[in-house]
Amino acid sequence: MHLAGNSQDVVVPPVEGVAGGGTAYGWNDGGTHGLNVKGPVDPTEISTRDLVHVWCMPNTANVGPQDMPRHLEPINLLAARNERESVQIAIRPKVSWGGSSAAGTVQIQCNDLCSISGDRLIVGQSLLLRRVVPILGVPDALVPVQLPVSQINLFPGETTALWISIDVPSSQPPGQYEGEILITAIKADAESHLLSLSKVEKHQLYRDLKGCLDVVEPIDGKPLDEVVERVKSATTSLRRILLSPSFSEFISDNGPVDIMDEDAISSLSLRVKLNLTVWEFVLPETPSLPAISDTVIEDRFGVQQGTAEWYEALDQHFKWLLQYRISPYFCKWADGMRVLTYTSPWPAEHPKSDEYFSDPRLAAYAVPYKQVISGIDAGKDYLQKQVEILRTKTHWRKAYFYLWDEPLNLEQYDSVRNMASEIHAYAPDARILTTYYCGPNDAPLAPTPFDAFVKVPSFLRPHNQIYCTSEWVLGNREDLVKDIIAELQPENGEEAQLYVPHGLFPCRVFHDLGFENSTSINEWWTYVCMGPSDPHPNWHLGMRGTQHRAVMWRVWKEGGTGFLYWGANCYEKATVASAEIKFRHGLPPGDGVLYYPGEVFSTSHQPVASLRLERILNGLQDIEYLRLYASRYGRDESIALLERTGVYFGPERYTFEHMPIDAMRGQIFNACRS
Repeated sequence: MHLAGNSQDVVVPPVEGVAGGGTAYGWNDGGTHGLNVKGPVDPTEISTRDLVHVWCMPNTANVGPQDMPRHLEPINLLAARNERESVQIAIRPKVSWGGSSAAGTVQIQCNDLCSISGDRLIVGQSLLLRRVVPILGVPDALVPVQLPVSQINLFPGETTALWISIDVPSSQPPGQYEGEILITAIKADAESHLLSLSKVEKHQLYRDLKGCLDVVEPIDGKPLDEVVERVKSATTSLRRILLSPSFSEFISDNGPVDIMDEDAISSLSLRVKLNLTVWEFVLPETPSLPAISDTVIEDRFGVQQGTAEWYEALDQHFKWLLQYRISPYFCKWADGMRVLTYTSPWPAEHPKSDEYFSDPRLAAYAVPYKQVISGIDAGKDYLQKQVEILRTKTHWRKAYFYLWDEPLNLEQYDSVRNMASEIHAYAPDARILTTYYCGPNDAPLAPTPFDAFVKVPSFLRPHNQIYCTSEWVLGNREDLVKDIIAELQPENGEEAQLYVPHGLFPCRVFHDLGFENSTSINEWWTYVCMGPSDPHPNWHLGMRGTQHRAVMWRVWKEGGTGFLYWGANCYEKATVASAEIKFRHGLPPGDGVLYYPGEVFSTSHQPVASLRLERILNGLQDIEYLRLYASRYGRDESIALLERTGVYFGPERYTFEHMPIDAMRGQIFNACRS
């Protein structure tokens, strides 16, 4: 995002008691200058620009209630096809014109984005608007608002932020798209009478309008005189509807008049110009980097495992998370950090499982070691039957088994090896994933803890294929990555196993990593959980926006081939979805929580995304840009680009500002466009 004249010279204090910074909590509004208002303020007679401050901020900014105004400039965005790009609009009242508590109400109207050739990005489909709601005082929840027109209450001395997302379809024609967002201060009673219609009135209005549609819809192939009669009939019905009491307040002797007619809105509204460049690059439908995350249903939604409501909740969350380029799995915990992980709760032969696993947006799926629902096909041959079915499918290459989370001692490591041996007896090409941050503590593999950590692959081979290590262990020692990757190589005489996630790296990348003489390589994934802490990249609440996004920059630079996150909605347990959100005790704020139940904010059952989840998506999209650049110029040059633009040097050296991100994306656009 480029904002012409975007001021970057304001020193911003951090959030006290929360890691990171990049917000402006604790500042006070310096007051309004230059506006001479005497008596009650009538927003129908005063320009909105004189009543509110409006400015734009990039999606990496944490816009808090005490953020101070900046200069308003047009928004200029760049997006590939099949990409989501976002920007924020901040609004802060200069004076009050509303009731006793609110400073006033503003109406937000979004218009379609249009190109010169007539192509459109439609409001409500491609363009979405959400309000940024603080969690623990930190801006995080993105609560949907009504489109194309919505009303928002502003409060004295507080900044309100709106999050605008543009989803560009894969088939969208490239070009320059322009649109605008109208912000209009209105009277509190200016809400349309339609919103206060009774249910009976609404039903009658619905029947009348549907009757008009039924009259004119079946006209294809009809004689001209019949078409004319049908149009006349519909016109009469529509005129009767417009003259009904429901619309009486808009009728005058001179014809229909709105409370604020079009000309009045046009002259008084504040217009935010939005320009979007859509280029020909199409982000792959299947993410190049498998990013997987745990989702918990039973702890929050009051549903019993195996019931219709449980299946419905799982299905909703699975499909919702795919839009964020995340491949979700669900999890049941057992003693000693043993886990039963599954992407589909249905058995492999069920059509629903095939639907899930075949979805091109899914990059990886977890296969359960045993049946998910107790008592259903619980025979000893259950695992063998499931594996035999899945191996016949083309999507088997996405499959993995996640059996144990962070084994700590020899007994736990042996359990992983034993379960893996059983799986490999049925499917020698099965992938076993193990997360770890240390070797067995009761049987040291090396003199020092880190050396023992590095030696885990040699201890687990050939039972394990995906070695998923904690970024916390690495600290800021990126030089240790080569030691870890070197240990992933099979020893002399060991059977070679090579798996490259769908479309992740061309062969030259492995050459760039120094493995040109190697015949095989295991996968190396990484994860964050609790740590690492500030200033390292992570997804905790209150960290900088670039700190959230930098998690994926780090993955790219270090050469990881996948990423795992331990939880997406792991709040404290509650019996109903609408209960107060509480983060788990003892964890950093926001750890394990990337979205919220919609029921907490409204009657909607749709999950509410966090700012952090949107920034994870941004980071995954950055990887697609870097992968495109590496395919043309080599992986080393893609890392050089990260550093040359000032985006990312290492876990303690990355940009705090958004401008370098735009510079990097812009250079990739210029270097790779047709």
